Amino acid sequence: MTEAMIDTKITVELKHVSVYYDSKIAVSDVSLPIERNKITAFIGPSGCGKTTVLRVLNRMNDLIEGARVEGEAIFNGKNLYDPNVDPVQVRRYIGMVFQKPNPFPKSIYDNIAYGPRLLGIKDRATLDHIVETSLRGAALWDEVKSDLKKSGLALSGGQQQRLCIARTIAVEPEIILMDEPCSALDPIATQRIEELMRELQERYTIVIVTHNMQQAQRASDYCAFFSIRKDETVVGKENRWGILAEFNSTEKLFSDPDQQETRDYISGRFG
Repeated sequence: MTEAMIDTKITVELKHVSVYYDSKIAVSDVSLPIERNKITAFIGPSGCGKTTVLRVLNRMNDLIEGARVEGEAIFNGKNLYDPNVDPVQVRRYIGMVFQKPNPFPKSIYDNIAYGPRLLGIKDRATLDHIVETSLRGAALWDEVKSDLKKSGLALSGGQQQRLCIARTIAVEPEIILMDEPCSALDPIATQRIEELMRELQERYTIVIVTHNMQQAQRASDYCAFFSIRKDETVVGKENRWGILAEFNSTEKLFSDPDQQETRDYISGRFG
């Protein structure tokens, strides 16, 4: 392969990915590039497979009984679904922040130090540095630096979500996945998370699932619109699955989408 053929802008790429739960298809034939140091938003109606596709990127679907992934997820030249790839290692380099803040029932310090300790880091000075650096990276250090022994559960919702982001970046991932990270937060906390995402993209690639069209417009560089297909040929048995209907720059997708289906969704005509 010549150097010109290597696209260093792409950090992970899905190629013809389909996801099944037992014999039922959930998402069909998704091909999607994720550009390095950009924010990509997944949007679409409930049940279209946004979160399912997000979980493909760090093999979280492996934890669901009966789930099966076909196709490839290429990360650093390697298919994440090759049999010799360790999913635990995948989740180190592709971290995830969930819809509801989920700090551990531990101190702020121990929440951040948890991952590095699992990686074998025991030196206190090194852990102190990682904790401070991670909390600074999540724009939380100034608010908690004098009270690191305080329980992470005692923080506000917005602070808890930033703590979870700090916990994610403490193990130095390349990609951060965010599954509706602001859905449980008030508008002020939401604005802070969106600002933080823009700060973090200088060092990380970010993929976010959101139902909030305004958030997708404000916070992302690229946008993937997922839609639902139905098989109504069998009477009394509805079969639904998600597809990737359109992928483009956020500006293009919201101002001049290629598909009428996309236009109808972002204008509120359905979904």
